[in-house]
Amino acid sequence: MGRLNVFVTGHRGYIGSHLVELLKEAGHRVTGCDLGLFDGCEWEPLVPPDRELTKDVRDLTAQDLEGHDAVMHLAAISNDPMGELDEALTYSVNLHGSVRLARIAKEAGVPRWLFSSSCSIYGKGVKLDLDEESELRPLSAYAVSKVETEKRVRELADRDFSPSFLRNATAYGHSRNLRIDLVANNLLACAFARGDIRIDSDGTPWRPLTHCRDIARAFLAFAEAPRETVHNAAANIGADGENYQVKDVADRVKRLVPKAEIVFTGKTGADPRNYRVAFGLLRRLLPGFELQYDLDSGMEELCRKFGEHGFSAADFEGERFVRLRTLRRRMDRIRRGEDA
Repeated sequence: MGRLNVFVTGHRGYIGSHLVELLKEAGHRVTGCDLGLFDGCEWEPLVPPDRELTKDVRDLTAQDLEGHDAVMHLAAISNDPMGELDEALTYSVNLHGSVRLARIAKEAGVPRWLFSSSCSIYGKGVKLDLDEESELRPLSAYAVSKVETEKRVRELADRDFSPSFLRNATAYGHSRNLRIDLVANNLLACAFARGDIRIDSDGTPWRPLTHCRDIARAFLAFAEAPRETVHNAAANIGADGENYQVKDVADRVKRLVPKAEIVFTGKTGADPRNYRVAFGLLRRLLPGFELQYDLDSGMEELCRKFGEHGFSAADFEGERFVRLRTLRRRMDRIRRGEDA
């Protein structure tokens, strides 16, 4: 595999910051594009791309993309709660912005287009061990936007334009741009900072979990794979053994923070999102690809990082590491006519 010229959207984010680092380590050239909504949220210095654009992905032009071998599209309103904050904005960015980006990439002659989709598209699974042929039952604007983007971009595929769709498991783990608004990270952060492990559901829903760096590694592997192997393919990103019920995650957190007590708050009641996912297609497409982390090693690393950084109750309750709180504040400032 020769040197690639890669365009990454959302390169300053939770997964994107890993991806830039991995691409550069592999010898590829990186153009990053990020609106900067969460600048200042990082807790370790980010690895810079070779070229950087501060721009809304909806404003990109074909000229911006010319000369690139691949687009890796990670930028999004990036989970269910944020998606519900403003559904119209979610569809504008995640769906219409993504489809437009694919079209202008094709216009610019970019041969590969990799999309950050999500296992949340399975929603309330009608069975366990859902594979890529299972019924899609999205339960949020965020998940619907992923389903519709996959559908519409697939129609653009031809011999000159090859999209791939990475249906990522729920991310967790350490990143230079940390998030704690993800189930495993949230439970560990709560235990470390507050001394309890607070579960708002009944703890029974299934989630597939994959370390954020392993998701970034999957993007790199797809970009370097032979075109015919991944052309127009949608694949779940994770491993069969990394499906967990929320209560199982809480048990692992307690091993790391033994003094923390597990508390079922009953705040949300039964969580309708329940999906245990199968990852056989990923193994068939990329037989050499293996996760570097399992939940135990990933959580041990994050717990160690919490200690190194002195993660506190103020950090847990604040805006910096919770995207929804940061986004809400900045949207409020925009509405008031202040700078974001």
